[in-house]
Amino acid sequence: MTYQCFDFNIDNKIAHLRFNRPDSLNTMQPVFFRELVEILQQLQNQASARVLVISSTGKHFTAGMALDVFAGGGISLDDNNAIGRANIALILKDMHHSFNLIEQLRMPVIAAVQGGCIGGGVDMVCAADIRLATTNTFFCIQEINIGMTADLGTLQRLPKLIPEGIVHEMAYTGRRLNAQRALNCGLVNDVFETPEAMIEAALQMAKEISEKPPVAIWGSKQAIHYARDHSTHDALQQMGWLQSGIWQSANLMEAFMAKQQNRPTNYPDLAPVQAFSDAPYQLK
Repeated sequence: MTYQCFDFNIDNKIAHLRFNRPDSLNTMQPVFFRELVEILQQLQNQASARVLVISSTGKHFTAGMALDVFAGGGISLDDNNAIGRANIALILKDMHHSFNLIEQLRMPVIAAVQGGCIGGGVDMVCAADIRLATTNTFFCIQEINIGMTADLGTLQRLPKLIPEGIVHEMAYTGRRLNAQRALNCGLVNDVFETPEAMIEAALQMAKEISEKPPVAIWGSKQAIHYARDHSTHDALQQMGWLQSGIWQSANLMEAFMAKQQNRPTNYPDLAPVQAFSDAPYQLK
């Protein structure tokens, strides 16, 4: 399928989503969010891949939200009265859904970031599981530089990824966090000299993940996210419930046999999910 804002393909269980509007600095517009949701829901429901790599093209990963979206671009934020302002929360909730899907995806998401990751780009990559960068990468909470508070997830997710003091610095000053400092504080896993080397590393990591049992990978993602937001006691209790639901002795045997026979592992994919609203029905 052809998209306006992305190139998308799946190869050997690895999904690769690339921003494809470098001349516009890969800015985010309504069609961007619509296409992103469509792609992510397809991956979630069809389980056609085991890992998602998100990368970009051109000088910058993304310059964030296209400002003309709110200046005659079809989205109206009415701050003239309480009734209009109340609707802003609903618009934001709809936009949050796009990046929430990245966090909730049943597979790991690797963000490969080159150049500027600005504004909404930071919101987006904070929802990923793993972030890689190039030496010229920088992250910027640009919203404060244009007179507003970041509102699509950066201020909620970033403090759980890096020291809070650095988040305060970025949020209040609008300064850029360069690749080396991002590596030092743990925002990115590794830094590469070129985008090509970074993409190669991202795809190699994705390949390694794709060879592991998808149900165990999904369980690991669930456990990590739950532990992040709950006490250790609650997370351990949740781990018991989670493991009792996803335990598969056959996966352990497959890992053992593959090693003994010096062959690749062969684990079953996650099952597709049919949306309740799409199920056939007939009134009786």
